[in-house]
Amino acid sequence: MNFWTDFWSVLWFAFWMFAFIAYLMVLFSIIGDIFRDRALNGWFKAIWIIFLVFVPFLTAVIYLIARGNGMAERQAKDYKEAQSATESYIRDVAGSSPSDEIAKAQSLLQSGTITQAEFEAIKRHALGAHS
Repeated sequence: MNFWTDFWSVLWFAFWMFAFIAYLMVLFSIIGDIFRDRALNGWFKAIWIIFLVFVPFLTAVIYLIARGNGMAERQAKDYKEAQSATESYIRDVAGSSPSDEIAKAQSLLQSGTITQAEFEAIKRHALGAHS
């Protein structure tokens, strides 16, 4: 054997490995979508899974053609929910800025709820805690 036949054999093997891994990714995303879809009846979920086991390539193509738009919508919806949950968590953890705390204390001071000494203590705490 010479160099070129070995090279093309390796290249051909790499192509088929790429195709196989891409197919597995599509297959697992289809399976995840089947179980994520709340509108799909349990029997239809079972039928899709059975067809994916026995006729995998054809079933994957049919699923992507028939239900691809819904699959994309469900994925986008899940992404937006996760993003809003993350943003909500960040807002809860971050708290308020020192200027917000001082402004709140200033309004409490003006309304007479706290004294000047308490305002100064809140101001020192806000500036010291965030600097």
